[in-house]
Amino acid sequence: MKKQKNSLVKFLLYSSGFFFLGLGILGIFIPLLPTTPFLLLAASVFMHTNKKIYVWMFNNRWFGKQFRSYVKNKSVSRIVKISSLLVLWITISYSIFFVVENIWIRLVLVIVLVGVSIHILKLKTIDDEIQNFDSN
Repeated sequence: MKKQKNSLVKFLLYSSGFFFLGLGILGIFIPLLPTTPFLLLAASVFMHTNKKIYVWMFNNRWFGKQFRSYVKNKSVSRIVKISSLLVLWITISYSIFFVVENIWIRLVLVIVLVGVSIHILKLKTIDDEIQNFDSN
């Protein structure tokens, strides 16, 4: 029974890691879908489950720069900040006004919205040109 439970947990972790990785890759091509937050979620999963994929993400030629910038310097580009905040505010605001009816859940969503926004705004901003130039 315990082995079956471990297999299920491992499957769920791998699935969520690849799901977030896929969303992060889509974010490269879809302007309002943020790349970095999804890559960070995927990386946190793979850091504990599959070091090979984590290292691949860190050294990837398309999104490795953003990833390394955040991990090493806690910094993101201006466009990442703007797109992350836009997606965050649009999706959570939509949920607050059109989806959720319970006032307590709305309050939780507002708290999450403000907390994540503060976190994103506190990150160092790196110019897009510097991030593209810095491949280390």
